[in-house]
This record gives sequence, structure tokens and C-alpha cells, in this order.
Amino acid sequence: MSKVKPKEGQFSPYQSLASPFYTALALVLTDLSTLTISLLLSVWLRHLLEPTLPLGNYLSLWPLVALFPSVYALVGLYGVGFPPPEELRRLSYVTTMVFAALGTATFLSKTGINYSRGVFFLAWGFTLVLVPLGRVLVRELCARRPWWGAPVVVLGAGKTGETVVRVLCKTPALGLKPVALLDDDPAKWGHSVEGVGVIGGLELGRELGLRRAIIAMPGVSREKLLSIVEQYGGIFSHLILIPDLFGFSSLWVSAKDLGGVLGLEVRQQLLLPGPRFVKRAMDVIVSLVGGLLISPLVLVIAVLIKLDSPGPVLYGHTRIGQDGRWFKAWKFRTMLRNADQVLKEHLEKHPELREEWERYQKLRNDPRVTRVGRLLRKTSLDELPQLWNVLRGEMSLVGPRPIVQDEIRKYGEKFALYARVKPGITGLWQVSGRNETTFEERVALDTYYVRNWSIWLDLYILARTVWVVISRKGAY
Repeated sequence: MSKVKPKEGQFSPYQSLASPFYTALALVLTDLSTLTISLLLSVWLRHLLEPTLPLGNYLSLWPLVALFPSVYALVGLYGVGFPPPEELRRLSYVTTMVFAALGTATFLSKTGINYSRGVFFLAWGFTLVLVPLGRVLVRELCARRPWWGAPVVVLGAGKTGETVVRVLCKTPALGLKPVALLDDDPAKWGHSVEGVGVIGGLELGRELGLRRAIIAMPGVSREKLLSIVEQYGGIFSHLILIPDLFGFSSLWVSAKDLGGVLGLEVRQQLLLPGPRFVKRAMDVIVSLVGGLLISPLVLVIAVLIKLDSPGPVLYGHTRIGQDGRWFKAWKFRTMLRNADQVLKEHLEKHPELREEWERYQKLRNDPRVTRVGRLLRKTSLDELPQLWNVLRGEMSLVGPRPIVQDEIRKYGEKFALYARVKPGITGLWQVSGRNETTFEERVALDTYYVRNWSIWLDLYILARTVWVVISRKGAY
């Protein structure tokens, strides 16, 4: 017996409606819209400076907008399963290459004199920003729609298979929607994970009519794994193999053929001076420019804090930085001066809240927080003074969450990874639920960041931070 009749809710028809075609169509329409907006904005801004600009010359260029999606399609940017930092990297490179090709073509055809270089560079800048943002927006709106993504079957219903299903259900924006789990162990048939059922043995994969599968059986022998790959490689046109390398770097890993032997090349971005220099330069430039722009806001916040409660405007807390060095992380004061005593008395009066405190090191309704402090925390404005820490080289715009002495033991052996980089004002935990994540999840996110660090991951986190702050998701 190789299969069982799925119980109601095990095989998800909702997820089986997922269509790569409709997903790609949504992305194409989004790209065309943001590209058109980028062109119109660049022409409009240039026209404000030079009213005599011949608008007709630029309006006649609208067919060239379709060139970008065509090239995006050639490099696979309309597929599913792309991690956001890799998508951002490809979009940036390809967009720049297309603009460079268009600039070269206009120069060689001697038509460049008919167009403004200002419009060209403005359009390039707007496209680099608006196209990725448009894709983020469409995923936020559509990722949980039944038609978004592509259905995928997971081969293997063990611990790894269950983990894969949970991760894919938690990150629908990736576009891989698990429909069913298959396993040759009859004892697992009828069980379900996140509503996705174990509906039978591996042979049932031939009858599902799907194009994508994930082999999540890292514990099987090499011979059996090769047999499964060869057997089902002819059934599924897209086959993803999960290796027995949990905790390993997953971004920026490429396959290499070493004379018939499969190798995985891991680019150690932390060891490359170029990316580290770019990260530091970005920290300094953004902090200087941002600090000047927000200086009036900083003054207003300082006045409000003084009017709301007695005490200093700033609060410096000792944290652990790169290489285990101590530094003072600065924030706007959001708590009462006798905060520790207030917390102790509150937990004694409400012992049921101690579990929440032990798990998150935070309370949703924290009695220590002032009225102005609550607003600052919800908007993350309390962390603005940390731009000074960034300029001093003690922190980065993006990095792990700065921790205190008592938290080192909770990191365990992973603390060595944490200490490789500077802690950040924002990071993966802030854009992955913030205060709604457990401490163990924060440690895992910090570890993931260090192992997969790159400028592209930083840019993705910064863009996500804007959305999280606006939506106030997980903030209290």
C-alpha cells in the first residue's frame, strides 16, 4: 500500500490553486507600473528645472519600458522561491546593465543630444528604488492569496520535512506553497503539519501532477538519496534537495562541479574588505545625512520627554559589541527613573506576568514606560540617538540586536558568531516580528544574519524596517 485517502483539510485545495503564471503576471504588471512611474517622475522633476524640456521626445520612449521585464525574465526574476536579498541583488545589477546598454546605444546612434542626462540618471535612481519596493508591496498584498506562488510537495515527513513546511507556511512571500507531505512510513500517514497532510508514500508523487518537489530526507543513506533524486527527477521539473547542513550559510552559496563531484562554494563576505568598507561607508553617510535631517525632530522629542517626566533626556545602557567590547548604547529615555523598582513590585503583584518577562524580556503593558516613551517605542523613535553610536563605529545601521551581559549565556556557543559583527540599530529580528519573537528565535535570526551577511541583506533589512515602523508590527 503506497497511499491513503487524504482526510478533509490534509491536501490543501486552497494552496493547490497557486499559479506561477498569475504570480509572474502580477510581478510583470507591478514592474511595468513602477518603471513607468520612474520615467514620469524623472521627466517631471527635470521639467520643473527646465520648462523648455521637449516632453514629446521622452513620451515616445515608452515602448522601451517593456525591455526591462524582458531582461528580468531572462535572469529568472519572475520565478518563485527567490530570497529577497538575492532578488534585490539581481534587480540592481540587471537594471543598471539595461540603463548602461541604453546609454551606450543612444551614444553610438548619436541621438543622445536629444535627451537630458539628468532625466537618464534620475530614471535609473528611481527604478533602483521603486521596482524593488513595488515587488515588496505586491507580495504584502498578494502573498496569502490562493493564486500566489506555486504548489510544492515535500518528500519526507520527518523532522526536516515538518520544518520545511512550517518555514514555507510562515514565509508565503517566497511563493512555494506546500500542498502535501509524502513518506513511505505508513505510521506517518494521516498526520498533518500546519494543515498540510501526510497523504501517502513517495510513489503518490507521480499522481499529483505537480512540477515542484522538495526532498527533505537528509538522514537517508547516500545510495537511497541518489536513487530518489534519479527516480523523481523525471517527474518534477523543479527538484530542491535539502542537505544535512542545518545551521549552514544558505545565502550566497553556489554549486560547483569539481570533476564530477558536487561542491558548495560559500562566499565569506565577513572576510572580504570590499563589502566591509561599503557597509562602513553606508553607515557613516546615512548617519550624517539622516542626523542633520532629523535634528528638528530630535529637539522636539527632547522637550516632550522633559515635560512628561523628571529625569535625563538620554539613557545610556552598557551593551556588548564587536569582538566582545563594551560600549554605551544611547536611546531616548522611555522609562521612569526608578524603573527597576517599579518592575520588581509589578511582578510581585502580578506573578502571572513573570513567564512573559522570562520569555521575551519585555512586557506588553510595561508599567515602567512613560506616556511619551510608549509613543517613542511604538514608532522606534527612541533609537534615533544610536546614530551617534554608528558614527563612533560602535554600532552599525544593520546588525544583531545589542545584548547585555546576562544574555551571553542564552547565546551559548553562538555568541562567538554574534561577536563577529557590530550590533545594529535594526536587524532581522526587528523585521521578523520584533517583540513578538521569542528570545530563542532572536538568537536564531542573529545567527542567520552573521552567517549570511552581505550588503544586499542589509539593504533588504533597511527597506523592511521602513515598512515595519510604519505598520508598527510587533512594537510595544
